[in-house]
Amino acid sequence: MKSGLIALILVLCVTLTILFPAVAEDASHAAAQSQIERAVVSYAATGTRDEQALSALASLDASLGEKWVRILDLWEAPFTVHEKLPDDLPQDDSLCLVGLGFQLNPDGTMRDELLERLKVLLAASEQYPNAFIVCTGGGTAADEPTATEAGRMAEWLELQGVDPARIIVEDHSLTTAQNAIFTYDILAERYPQVKQIAIISSDYHIPTGILLFGAEAILRDSDSTVVSNAAWHAPDGTLSAMFQAGALIELSGDMETAFQIYYETYDIHELPPLQINP
Repeated sequence: MKSGLIALILVLCVTLTILFPAVAEDASHAAAQSQIERAVVSYAATGTRDEQALSALASLDASLGEKWVRILDLWEAPFTVHEKLPDDLPQDDSLCLVGLGFQLNPDGTMRDELLERLKVLLAASEQYPNAFIVCTGGGTAADEPTATEAGRMAEWLELQGVDPARIIVEDHSLTTAQNAIFTYDILAERYPQVKQIAIISSDYHIPTGILLFGAEAILRDSDSTVVSNAAWHAPDGTLSAMFQAGALIELSGDMETAFQIYYETYDIHELPPLQINP
């Protein structure tokens, strides 16, 4: 009886030893996530940094704190939206042109805005004939579930004479944050030679694209960097700073909060509400 009690106590001790570090780790992660969201939302709302949140994050996780300071640096950094890419980018396959998708029509055909983005992407592909091309965007056609933004984009480029071997199709993403996550997943696994990325989109979308692709590179310690952009000048269409905050929160891993912010601030011209990826 006594030996059985001792054995039970030993089992409980081992169990507690395993359990409590896990609980502590979960609590630390939740605390860090809270400070990330506080810092990001505060910056979007006021344009100033919440130094208390950043300091608290650094005390919880020094590496993560340093990364989010760099992300805020990126958010603050000035940049220029270009009509075409500059001529001084690499002329080899270390360069990747990332074309960001746009909501399809219900029947799966491309909207005019996506076609205009593709014209800019085509010109960039001709300017840099050795660069890889990522078409990114998932299924957003209400009545045609087999159609994806990336698939339609790739088909169009091939019809214009672009070598299919250059085209990378990322057809699972439904948000710009997912564009960045899934694109980096593919590049890291299959195209490690890519070191520089140029974002192609509409002019109002470029700041968000640069921010999210840059932030995702920082979070995953990637040695790829966003070096330039080219854009179609859209007659209207906006993305608010708070929408960008939601996207950064999505990158940090909190999908629920991100989509709450999306639903509250989704201000892209003529697009229906987002649907969360199942």
